This record gives sequence, structure tokens and C-alpha cells, in this order.
Amino acid sequence: MRTTALLSRDPAAPFTAETVDLDGPRDDEILVRILASGICHTDLVNRVLGKPDRPVLLGHEGAGVVAAVGASVTSVAPGDHVVLTFRHCGACPNCASGRPAYCRNSTVLNHFGRRADRSPRVTVDGAPVRDGFFGQSSFAGYALATADNTVVVDPAADPAVVASFGCGFQTGAGAVLNALRPESGAWLAIYGGGAVGSAALLAAGTVPGVRTVVVETSAARRDLAADLGAEIVLDPGGAGTADAVREITGGGATHALDTTGVPAVLADAFAALTTGATVVAVGLGAGVPPIDVRDMVLQGKTVRGCLEGDADPAVFIPHLLDLYGKGELPVDRLVTRFPHTEIEAALAAQHAGSVIKPVLTW
Repeated sequence: MRTTALLSRDPAAPFTAETVDLDGPRDDEILVRILASGICHTDLVNRVLGKPDRPVLLGHEGAGVVAAVGASVTSVAPGDHVVLTFRHCGACPNCASGRPAYCRNSTVLNHFGRRADRSPRVTVDGAPVRDGFFGQSSFAGYALATADNTVVVDPAADPAVVASFGCGFQTGAGAVLNALRPESGAWLAIYGGGAVGSAALLAAGTVPGVRTVVVETSAARRDLAADLGAEIVLDPGGAGTADAVREITGGGATHALDTTGVPAVLADAFAALTTGATVVAVGLGAGVPPIDVRDMVLQGKTVRGCLEGDADPAVFIPHLLDLYGKGELPVDRLVTRFPHTEIEAALAAQHAGSVIKPVLTW
């Protein structure tokens, strides 16, 4: 079948909307008509990959309606409304222990994973397109997915809102609810007020008695964080904020989340912790944070990573949707819709910080 896809032929050039040919679903595949697809920083990072295999088809926060399924697919049916998320094998030790985000086959399955027989799913003018990003490549009118990364949702759910539960919102909310697990009386410091940090802030708001500090360079995002429930917002102003956080919290944060991936920020978050506290890092940055080993040992502090919110999407996405449906997790306030033909405007707005989560609609 033919559909429109947003292709990247050069990481330094704009995306181009082109007509592509999409193969029909194989036995284990699911054809989804995409209604919305969130733009995530991970898309932009991976845009520079695969230079010999241009063009690249990205998108990993898709939401839509199942159009057709392969013969062996039983978990979804045509007409189901779904959110697409990351792939996992379901058989390795990490998957078996309920940690699919750390699937041992994750790289093969998610980073432009190909079919076992190497046959193309998507072609343009007869040439193969590098697709299979997170097992979906949902910057297109239709996408092929599989049962392990397809989650059925309520048909009444707004696709533009729920799309980013597949990655960004799942990452931020899961870092709080699954990894940090603050309880009443906790002080949570969140570094970065983008989509992931804002989702984390909203998730913290679902736990009674948790107080929050948001550290963010953008004045507009600090204002939004305060409006979303942050008790304190801080502008780092090019300097560390550890002393300020310790003073505000009466000795240090009991929990912290770094969404920036900047080593110096992670080190600042670590320094701001109280005794026995933990900072979780979700940003895929580069470099080594300058962490004081004596402080770590003498104060019993912990630094740990967290991928995809430590979530099992089949369980966690419905939980988040339930919170959203009850009005307890208003992530719709983070979403700005753009027609898919305006992807460059969406990217510019995201870069300028004028929107938190741009979502393309189809």
C-alpha cells in the first residue's frame, strides 16, 4: 500500500514528506493507521545514524487504529485503538523478570530493527527505506508494529495526548513511580522541565505529600512547572544549585531526577541529596559526572539509571491512562499539536522551548 512518510535524507536538511510503499503485515506484524506521533529527542539523536542507508524513517511515539493483523497475531484486532512503544523479545532473563526496557535484544529490535529475512517493509521509488525504529517508524500515515510494542487503549482517548505515553511520558512518570517511588513527606528535585521532566512532575503530584523542586533554565518552563504543581522552581543561572536545594529541603532532597543527560547537572543533583537518597538519570548524555566518592560513601547516596521508566508498557501505560482519565495526570497540558506537514515548525518550536511536547497529527 502507499502512504505518506516524513523521511530524513540528510540529518542537516529538513524532513521531506514523500509517498512511500508499505508492505502488508507478515504473520507476526500489525498494520496501524497512525493518527498522531510525538516528537522525542531520541528521534533527533538517531536521525544522524544510518548515513549509508538513507533515507531514514523515524518516529517512536505512535498512536492510531489497527488496520490489519498478521495470521499469528491474537492480542489485537482491526479497529482497536493502540499506542505504540518500544520492542522487547519477551524471552531473555530481563524480560522474564518483568524488566522489558532492559531486554538483552533491545538494540537489535529497536534501533532500526529489520525483518529476519532482511526484506524491506518500506520502500521509496523502489529503494528500501531504513525503518523499524522502535519497531514502528511512526512518522508516517501507516506503520508496521508487532504485538510486543502495541498496547490497546480506550477508543475515546485522544491520540495526540496518549501517543507520548509510548516513550516520553512513560519515561518521566515511570522514573518517579517505578524507580524513585517517593512517599509522603519526600522532597523530589527534578532537573529539566521538558516533556520528560514535566511528566515526572505530574506523576509526583499523584502521590500525596510529595513536595517538588524543579531546576530549569527556561523562564517559560519554570512558570509552567509552578503552574503544574512544583512547590519551588529554580534557575541554575549557569551555576550549581546544590546549596539552594539543600536549604529549601532542610538538608537535601530525598529523591532526584536528572532528565538533562549533562554530567555537571547530574553531579549537582547528587550533591543536593540528603543522606541515603537516590538520584535517577534518564538523559542519554555523554561524559562522566564529577561525583565526590567520599560524599557517596559517607552519606550512603545512590546514583542509578532508568530506561523507559523501568516500565512494562502493557501494564504501565494502562495505569497512566487511568490516572489521566481521572484527571490526576493532566499531560494534555504538555501537548501542542502540529499537522505532520509542519514538522519543521514543530521542531523549531521545540528547540525554542515554546512548546513542551510537539505531536504530529495525520
